[in-house]
Amino acid sequence: MKNSGGRGKGLDSLHMPRSRGAVTGLLLVLLGAWGALIPFVGPYFDFAYTPDQPWAWTAARGWLEVFPGVTTLVGGLLLVGSGNRATAMFGGWLAVFAGVWFVVGGAFASTLGIGDIGHPVASTEAKRAVLEVLYFSGLGALIVFLGGGILARLTVRLARDVEAAPVPASEPGSTPEAYSAAVSPDAVTQAGAEQFAVPGAKPRASRGGIFRRHRAGA
Repeated sequence: MKNSGGRGKGLDSLHMPRSRGAVTGLLLVLLGAWGALIPFVGPYFDFAYTPDQPWAWTAARGWLEVFPGVTTLVGGLLLVGSGNRATAMFGGWLAVFAGVWFVVGGAFASTLGIGDIGHPVASTEAKRAVLEVLYFSGLGALIVFLGGGILARLTVRLARDVEAAPVPASEPGSTPEAYSAAVSPDAVTQAGAEQFAVPGAKPRASRGGIFRRHRAGA
């Protein structure tokens, strides 16, 4: 019984409302889809890195944009539909990892031999900065912020997360009636008399009984 109770408490501690990570998860899904698709559709709007051709695949785009984008999307989906704290936290960590990779992946591209991400197609410095922010650094920072925020929320167990567990009726003393009977005045008096009784001593007659015998003899 103790083991089953421990398992029940463990499962109950992992429970959380499905709405806890729904909004953050949906935002992460959208950000992940943006990060994975923008390098292929951006050239349609003259908003891209070289090669500025729609749906042009390169190893650098696959590892530095599609991979973290899909990872963020998967983490968001886990947050949207999960009622389990462990699964939701795994989704949050996936999003944090993907966001960090969006920010620092380009710095390790040459070291890992995954190719060059290319150059921003921009005629001004302002547009160059916007491309960098929306493709990599700003996108990754926002994903890390959302992922870290939901992880902080998931580590706190609120009162509404706790479900009242029913007490098994088969266990002695588990029902309110049994408890009331156990603590009734008669039960307490009897327990106290048994605790302080001297072994081998005869039970004393009540004073009322003695008086009745004297009156009967007179």
